[in-house]
Amino acid sequence: MKAGSGIPLWIVALLAALCLTVLAWTTFGFVVPFKHETGQAVLDTYFAGYDESAVFHMQKLLDENETATRLLRAMYFGPELIFPALLTALLFLAFFKLGPGGAWFGRSAHPLVGKAVYLLPFIYGIADYGENISSLIAFGNGAYAGLATHLLPWMTRLKFASLAICFILIARLAIARWLSPRRD
Repeated sequence: MKAGSGIPLWIVALLAALCLTVLAWTTFGFVVPFKHETGQAVLDTYFAGYDESAVFHMQKLLDENETATRLLRAMYFGPELIFPALLTALLFLAFFKLGPGGAWFGRSAHPLVGKAVYLLPFIYGIADYGENISSLIAFGNGAYAGLATHLLPWMTRLKFASLAICFILIARLAIARWLSPRRD
């Protein structure tokens, strides 16, 4: 029996549709209005990463603009509460659906390596939630704002790095599955 053979494709498609819906809600409901209000993008969208000076600049911007602060908080307490979980589930199911049990890319793999790959979606999910929590703390007036300011750029980098690795592996698994001869 192949890995993931019991998972109907419609479940993966439904999760993908839900992810796109929540991403659209985030983008058009919060990210675009935030950029319109401030002239600056939300730090969560900086794919190449950023440094602490960008966090300090955002803190100053939010201190001066109450509407932007409300938009950012609403985003974190709205779609950003569910999007990382949905995308983590989608990535995990995609790995489970595409990944063979004992072999990766035509080569036998140590069982721990095969199982460790299935942890990548969870690394993404933890990093994304960590980024969201760090943002809320860094842009608040709490005692740990300084620590969160230093942690926030690293959480964003970890989030996008794990997401990129997941996408690359899923694309590679899908291509390998497509090119492999059919066995009946």
